[in-house]
Amino acid sequence: MARIWNHSTKLMTSKHRQTNTPLQRKVLVGMSGGVDSSVSAALLLETGYEVVGAFMKNWSDCQWREEKRDAARVAAKLGIPFVELDFEKEYRRDVVENMFEEFAAGRTPNPDVMCNRFIKFDRFVKEADRLGCEYVATGHYARVFEIPLLPKEGSGEVASSFGIFAGIDKNKDQSYFLWAINPAILSRVLFPVGEMTKPKVRAKARELGLVVADKKDSTGICFVGEVEMRKFLQERIPKNPGNVVTVDGQVVGTHEGFAFYTIGQRHGLQIGGGAPYYIVEKRPLTNELVVSSNFHPALFRSDLTASKLNWFHTPSFPFTCQARIRYRQPLQECVVEEGVRVLFSIPQRAVTPGQSIVFYQNDDVLGGGIID
Repeated sequence: MARIWNHSTKLMTSKHRQTNTPLQRKVLVGMSGGVDSSVSAALLLETGYEVVGAFMKNWSDCQWREEKRDAARVAAKLGIPFVELDFEKEYRRDVVENMFEEFAAGRTPNPDVMCNRFIKFDRFVKEADRLGCEYVATGHYARVFEIPLLPKEGSGEVASSFGIFAGIDKNKDQSYFLWAINPAILSRVLFPVGEMTKPKVRAKARELGLVVADKKDSTGICFVGEVEMRKFLQERIPKNPGNVVTVDGQVVGTHEGFAFYTIGQRHGLQIGGGAPYYIVEKRPLTNELVVSSNFHPALFRSDLTASKLNWFHTPSFPFTCQARIRYRQPLQECVVEEGVRVLFSIPQRAVTPGQSIVFYQNDDVLGGGIID
């Protein structure tokens, strides 16, 4: 079984094209008010790009005014134009509504993935077109490479494609969240801090005198921020109490509605006494949550299926690669069969429908999909 996913296009050496692009090409930089996007804008300016800073307003119920102010202050310090882009309508429709629908159906979606797909690398790219910008850039810890491809036998043409690679800083790598973006736009995407570690990014910000140099990283839902997820979901999804049962069928408690829980969850079950329980299954037809101990076989799976696939490199099935089913999980060896069915070498804990599975060949992101 081949480790190269496309036999007709074996990879040659990769060439990072972000450092040798001709000077004075125009780039629209998504500036969130954080240190990563601020340093990204500064690095592009130093490289010789014509830089336009842009703040994306996607959610009114957060500290967006403070974030916009910080982004504007950095833009002023760098001496670059600064614009505000209002994507709230699209964000609510394509990201937030999808999140509510998925949770209501018993799945656990990843809103950051959808935000990257529909907002940062779709609507934002359209705005770049409108503003006459050839490139877009963000502060993601990832890299984009141009990959020359060996010509097919009998052909003298040498083609190339673009791929996403993990960031140098493995503690901050965000390639997991980027699998769903349109491969056609990768030639226009720049990730300036992808070659840096977080400490070096902060050091660069201090060197430049940027006010965000020591600003705390944002957490929580993309653009929404830190929220108590159950409370947030209950604004739209009504409670629907049911039983919590063990894998043997014993009722050990009750829940407020399976939409508010996820596979592998321990906290929030309100089951007292004895060893802790973990959710291993949701049963919508009976409105039950099934729980087990942390080491019960029911909590582990050796295979899964995925849908809504997006590939940066066209696969030839079956192939072997690595994959992760959650952010920062160590890469896991697997075989990917047509379908897509994934067979892991080692059983995986808490395989969660609705979450993303992302396929890698070492640092190279092959593609990804949604776990069924």
